[in-house]
Amino acid sequence: MPEPVSIALGCWLGYNALNASARPRSAFSRAAEDIVREFVTVMDTTERSQVLYGRTTDVLAQLRELADECANPDWDGNGANPLDEIALQNAEAFIRVVPEDLPMPDLAPEPDGSISLDWIASQHRRFSVSVGTDHRIAYAWLDGVEKGHAVAVFDGRNLPARLQNGIASIFGHANTAFGSV
Repeated sequence: MPEPVSIALGCWLGYNALNASARPRSAFSRAAEDIVREFVTVMDTTERSQVLYGRTTDVLAQLRELADECANPDWDGNGANPLDEIALQNAEAFIRVVPEDLPMPDLAPEPDGSISLDWIASQHRRFSVSVGTDHRIAYAWLDGVEKGHAVAVFDGRNLPARLQNGIASIFGHANTAFGSV
């Protein structure tokens, strides 16, 4: 009989392969579009499993609720754009790759249709990521008196080291201050 660890590892490896296949692509045929749609359906069903993906599932459910709340133009009464479908897909991919040793972000809609992912340790310790329609991720941080902003490239599969180190630094999980990264 297989060991539980090997079953869990097999599930995780299969999940990662499925996740990569479910990413939006420029399909050239109707059949390819149907296959990607099926992968997305399987991913949604898999992620609803609280046992395997509890914290990720919770944040993805919050993202879907946010998408529903901000689906119409002028959702904020000040002319905001609806949340962009590509930005939502990019935010989902980003949430899926947050390492287990880091907390999950709080989510907020942005008036331009992007999504803000925010890690707030205290009033003076924050890290914020803006996920939009391309692979360039704008981010900013406040760590006591240190603050800054920059842009990183997110490939949809790996959390950029600069972002991972920055989030870890805000929560005291890093050995060095983020500003020195």
